[in-house]
Amino acid sequence: SGCGLTSVTIPNSVTSIGEQAFASCNFTSVVIPGSVTSIGAYAFYNCANLKSAKIGNGVTSIGDYAFSHCKSLTSVTIPDSVTKIGESTFGGCSSLTSVSIGSGVISIGGYAFSGCSSLKSVTIPDGLAIIESGTFSNCDSLTSVTIPGGVKRIESWAFSYCSKLKDVYYNGDVESWLEVDIVDYDSNPC
Repeated sequence: SGCGLTSVTIPNSVTSIGEQAFASCNFTSVVIPGSVTSIGAYAFYNCANLKSAKIGNGVTSIGDYAFSHCKSLTSVTIPDSVTKIGESTFGGCSSLTSVSIGSGVISIGGYAFSGCSSLKSVTIPDGLAIIESGTFSNCDSLTSVTIPGGVKRIESWAFSYCSKLKDVYYNGDVESWLEVDIVDYDSNPC
């Protein structure tokens, strides 16, 4: 049924957004100020009308399922201050066409962008060492991925059911690529 809110203003005095704080609300945009350092699990889960989310430069972690199933969200910029993106954080954001992942991100949870069926390309930040299971699975429109040279492991199903994925760019050298542990390759269809 939703939370009933049609608009929200988060003041600069707020330092964290708790779990399920705005789950299933009806507002169309949110600005998260720089005073906020963490966004809790399910904080904006299933905000079906949310089209725009501006994440402030103070945020360091975005919790599991925080923006999951925000079906109207079209783009998101994750600032350089963020180091951790939780599991399924943007899962099921079917209108998401553009995502910019900040250079500070060193951890992206499994299935973080799974089901983002409108996402066309993604550049993974240099600090990421592991691409977790299902991270970009079921991204039907994904045609291009750039993988940094620092990636050491790609878990199973990381890019499964990305039927349009044609271009995978690796920013390291051949020797480094040969050392990347690609888990369960046979069950990782693209």
